[in-house]
Amino acid sequence: MPARTSRLSYIDWMRGLACVLMFQTHCYDSWLGGDARKTKFFMWSQLGGTLPAPLFLVLAGISFALVTDKLRNKQLSPTQIGTSTIRRGAEILGLGLLFRLQEYIIAFPWAPWTDLLRVDVLNTIGLSMMLMGAACWAVLSLGRNSRLTLGVVAASVGLITSVVTPLVWTTWRPHWLPWPLESYINGVHNLGEPQAWLFPIFPWTAFSFLGLAVGFFLLSDWARKLGASAFALCAASGVALFYLSKWLDASPVQIYPTYDYWHSSPEFFLLRIGLLLIILAATYAWVRWGAGQWGFSPLIQLGQTSLLVYWVHIEFVYGRVSILPKKVNDIPRASLGLLIIFLSMLLLSVLRTRYKQRAEKRSQNLPKAMASSGTQV
Repeated sequence: MPARTSRLSYIDWMRGLACVLMFQTHCYDSWLGGDARKTKFFMWSQLGGTLPAPLFLVLAGISFALVTDKLRNKQLSPTQIGTSTIRRGAEILGLGLLFRLQEYIIAFPWAPWTDLLRVDVLNTIGLSMMLMGAACWAVLSLGRNSRLTLGVVAASVGLITSVVTPLVWTTWRPHWLPWPLESYINGVHNLGEPQAWLFPIFPWTAFSFLGLAVGFFLLSDWARKLGASAFALCAASGVALFYLSKWLDASPVQIYPTYDYWHSSPEFFLLRIGLLLIILAATYAWVRWGAGQWGFSPLIQLGQTSLLVYWVHIEFVYGRVSILPKKVNDIPRASLGLLIIFLSMLLLSVLRTRYKQRAEKRSQNLPKAMASSGTQV
């Protein structure tokens, strides 16, 4: 197994990849117009946009496993671990709500007030972290503190969430809840039926729980002994899940009254998890043996500040300060706009990192300066 920094770098690289895929999806969706929106180029750009949200959620799960394991190694109690991790999830959820408020204020008076209650991916990441914290707290409180047990429970919760999703979207819908609350369950918003463009608990938290399971697997003593072969096993599992998804979809036996492969089915969930495991293994190999860390890595840099660039780029693509007029551009001009967004967000990321490093350095030097001043006195 490589050094800790390398293991964290592949996570940052994947998160940076999610940022780039997000940029291109949003830019082309916002700026392309006319015949450009009817091309295969636009179709593939939007298809690539189906990956960022699952990537962010799976990586949130893997990172959550790293944090939880670190807290376990510090001999913290289950309650302390649960409190710390749930609080962090609540902070992310709060940021998601704040982001919705910002978007509403900027778009006022054209934006409907219901946009304030839209369940976006940042909200779901926060909720997922809170739910993962509660699950880890429950398992640890029962005295089951092995990584294997935590991983098995996480995988089970993720798979059950996926299996139940088609029912929660149809026959098991909680109609008795007010729509702002039901929307967090199935993405119904105020439109009367679940919306595929939202990010409710079912099925999206399942990605985080599967990421949590993968994280605990990679941290296990067995995976550490396997070294790089553990990631090869992830890739092989990804291929297996991909073909299992296709086989289940082709099966004449259907257990759901309403079957929607592309939006709510467990089969599509398995396919995406399979693809993400393959990307995880490929990213690990690229960072360890390829050019992933040759000098400065733009993707690693973006991955380290993914929340910031997610928050800021939206305004320059969809907001009032969009750098190009919306829905009227051809592919070359929109691509130039995408390049500008990428370079601008990369510059912002670098500036944020340098500011943080300088602030940390000042905070470290302050006690020394105070001690020196006290000695002179």
